[in-house]
Amino acid sequence: MSEKSSRRPQTRLNAKRGKEKSEDGLNVTNDRKFTVETDDGMDKYGKIDRRGLQGDYGNVALLTFLYVLQGIPLGLGGSIPMLLQSRKVSYKDQAKFSFIYWPFSIKLLWAPLVDSLYLHWFGRRKTWLVPTQYLIGIFMLVLSTRIDGLLGLEAEAEAHVDILTLTAVFFCLNFLAATQDIAVDGWALTMLKRRNVGWASTCNTVGQTAGFFLGNVLFMALESADFCNKYLRSEPQDVGMVTLASFLYFWGIVFFITTTLVWIFKSEKVDPEVDPDTGIIDTYKHLYQVIKLKPVISHCIVLLTAKVAFAAADSLSGLKLIEAGMPKTTLAMFAVPLVPVQIILPLIISRYTSGPRPMNLFLWAIPPRILIGLVYAYIVYLAHSVQTAPGEFPMYFYLLILASYMVHQVFVYCMFVSQMGFHAKVSDPVIGGTYMTLLNTVANLGGNWPATVALWVVDSITWKSCEGAVGQSCHTSDASHLCKEAGGHCETTLDGFYIESFVCVFIGFLWLMWRKRRVQELDALDLKAWKVTNS
Repeated sequence: MSEKSSRRPQTRLNAKRGKEKSEDGLNVTNDRKFTVETDDGMDKYGKIDRRGLQGDYGNVALLTFLYVLQGIPLGLGGSIPMLLQSRKVSYKDQAKFSFIYWPFSIKLLWAPLVDSLYLHWFGRRKTWLVPTQYLIGIFMLVLSTRIDGLLGLEAEAEAHVDILTLTAVFFCLNFLAATQDIAVDGWALTMLKRRNVGWASTCNTVGQTAGFFLGNVLFMALESADFCNKYLRSEPQDVGMVTLASFLYFWGIVFFITTTLVWIFKSEKVDPEVDPDTGIIDTYKHLYQVIKLKPVISHCIVLLTAKVAFAAADSLSGLKLIEAGMPKTTLAMFAVPLVPVQIILPLIISRYTSGPRPMNLFLWAIPPRILIGLVYAYIVYLAHSVQTAPGEFPMYFYLLILASYMVHQVFVYCMFVSQMGFHAKVSDPVIGGTYMTLLNTVANLGGNWPATVALWVVDSITWKSCEGAVGQSCHTSDASHLCKEAGGHCETTLDGFYIESFVCVFIGFLWLMWRKRRVQELDALDLKAWKVTNS
């Protein structure tokens, strides 16, 4: 999600009745009764504007739908690692695929281009939105004809996963989705009436969550033969109700149809007061000025290192459960009860982060979130011994996973909401949008790189032995292959996930000793220290 630039409330006149407009754009009525309305939804007497979403219901629906479309490739990207795990790919391959999440962490690099380069006759936001969504549709349609081969699902016995091509394709899909996000975020400022601009973040949250749910949870359920046979079919079949290829094809067509409708029927209005055209050079100058500030440098170090302690738990625990025998569909379905929790938690937590020290909650949540990593490691360990049948676990085990996920979400959102509150507090209002987008981009990057490293390293620190073949080992992939050719099999003696889990806990508490005081100092720092200018 990107942040919108802050601005002073602008006043304007609105007529209470009548549909005629004068030459200066004001609504005119016979009795000429006007009210003065500010951008924050108040009239000049401080009364709340009671019209609410009147006149914006269609715009809110459209924005939400555009964010739903954006969430589809994100959801699909989140489901691919589960499919790869069932194909027994290495964790280094999983690490390579994790690079697909990086475009949303670095989109600030090209966001000024999307904001500043456009065709006036086409529309500032539609110049990027329409081609981007068409390209996503094309990618999905072409990928639908190739995806089985890329995942090694074709009939050939020696079919292998083409991880590099798969990563490149989904990286491009997420790059396009991130570009669409920039365009839609900007269009929301002018599409909605000024009193309703605050609804843009709601549309973003609801739309992306729904899109991710469709592309991840719903797809994983409908793709699973077991789930469909158990809940949706009267006669069992060997395959699910959809395949990844058919799912991609369907959404590729949806992208084409809906993009064409938006292009033809939705006009774009220009409002430079709300959505100013800053210019490419000026935007990059602002970024450079912000990056030079010593408090910003120090805070960026915090953002880039704080989540190292959670890398093993966040990136590996789900994959390790699948490796232990948990069906990927079952694991995906745990996201369903978490959706309302994820919506309600920010509303509750924001009450405790609106004060002068929002980072207190951030620091408070770190120790229990670190320890949750040990709980996840225990759950993975337990999964190997409590299966009642292949892929089936006792009810208490499912409840343990669900409870730990929910507790984990509390600490995740405590850190996230307090971090966002701190960014809103320190951002220089003169360049608020650029400032907050920079800090949020660094925060996203600080979550992505530790996950990639954790996935990359785990195979290297996993100890395996070759059972059933004398003189063979399983230290490398080639050695594992020789072990199998000799009639043996590789047995894990010590999973690197457990090593990483304890190392991450150790690093986490070291980080608290190193950075806790500095975070408190930054939280208490005078806001003037964060300003680019003193004006």
